[in-house]
Amino acid sequence: MIVFDLRCVTGHVFEAWFASSAAYDAQAAAGQVACPLCGDAQVTKAVMAPSIPAKGNRRPDAPPPAMVKEALRHLAQGQAQALDGSQWVGGDFARRARAMHDGTEDAQKIHGQASLAEAKALVEEGVPVAPLPFPVVPPEKAN
Repeated sequence: MIVFDLRCVTGHVFEAWFASSAAYDAQAAAGQVACPLCGDAQVTKAVMAPSIPAKGNRRPDAPPPAMVKEALRHLAQGQAQALDGSQWVGGDFARRARAMHDGTEDAQKIHGQASLAEAKALVEEGVPVAPLPFPVVPPEKAN
């Protein structure tokens, strides 16, 4: 058995099953294939998406791509809300965060860049910092 997406001249697309491709050709040539919506017998094969089986290494319990996309969208919205009112300090982040923690600079919301070593040192010193899930484009490089 083979399934084809078919289209009539009025634009209706529908699915039909045939014993083989040759069986479709024979029935279409004899005028035996018609649109179920309007009855038009001028029917052609429509473009079909190929049926590609799932990869063998895909876990059956993995979330569907749409769920992952939605979760990422929510994470991006959360990051945008967290950065609202925050000042970009670039590579000066570790120094500024430490100064605010020590009280030598007024506390405010900041975000920027820190090396892995700088971030580890801040955490070890008890400075409240958190990595962002998505990269941030510096304001001077934003469109």
